[in-house]
This record gives sequence, structure tokens and C-alpha cells, in this order.
Amino acid sequence: MNYKLIDLKAFEDKNSKLIALQKGEFCPFDIKRVFYIFDLKDDVMRGEHANKNSQFLFVALKGSCEIRLDDTLKQENIVLASPNKALFIDKMIWKQMYNFSEDCILLVLANTYYNKSEYIYDYKHYCSLMQELGRGRQSLQKMCRQIQCVIQKLFHINFTKVI
Repeated sequence: MNYKLIDLKAFEDKNSKLIALQKGEFCPFDIKRVFYIFDLKDDVMRGEHANKNSQFLFVALKGSCEIRLDDTLKQENIVLASPNKALFIDKMIWKQMYNFSEDCILLVLANTYYNKSEYIYDYKHYCSLMQELGRGRQSLQKMCRQIQCVIQKLFHINFTKVI
């Protein structure tokens, strides 16, 4: 599962702190969209979807929340509770945001403009898409093993000894 917690560097002077986010500096993509979530009611669950093309960077500017990540093989729960921490989430990861503190303001940066058609809201459909992607990876791995066998036979190379 491709996600990463990122420590954000704050620049301080005697009056305040400042954190800058830009591509290459804490953010691995060009920022095309920015939105924030706030004023959440008790027991609200946000997200509950995956995105085909969008990557995200989440920052709890104020308060805290939890984010559950799921790629159908593994689930991770991440707590965001500081404006000095960001969570990068790659495309095709199911995400759920929940357990928001009353004062939570969750900033979200994305690498794409909004496009409703890239959202997957049905978890069963998401699981079947991920299974298809997995079969594609398995087919590619099988083809690589077959190529490796041909190369071994042609050139008498033992790949287990090649570093």
C-alpha cells in the first residue's frame, strides 16, 4: 500500500510558525486542487471511496482525526493530530476519515482537478478492480519469470547469483 507520513518543517520566528507546501518540498505532486473539511457532526464518516487517478496529501490543520487506508490486502489506521504531519495517499487506496475532534480542520491537497467519474464509491466494485489489477501484476510477474528462464538457457546465466 503506497502511503507515507511526512514530517513538515515549520519555519519559526518570534511571532508565528509557517509551513509551506509545494511540489518536491513535502508534496510529491503538482497541486491542482485544495479543499478542507470542517464543522463535522458527531460520529461522521467521510471519504468511503477510492480514486482511480488522484493522489492526496492530508494535513490536520487543527484538531485531530483518524484515516483508515485499505488496499484489500492490508488495512492501516493513521491518526493525524498535528499541523506538522502530512499523510500522502496514492491513487486506488480506499480511504475513510472518522473520529474527528470537534475543532478539526482537515486540509486536503490533490494532484488532479475534481472529476466525479474517477471516484469509486462501491467497496465491492473496488475490491473486484483491485483483484483485476492483482491478476495483471501476477501475469506480468509470470511473463518476467518466463523471460528469465529463456535468458538463463540462452546465456547460461544463474539469476540467483546476480546481484
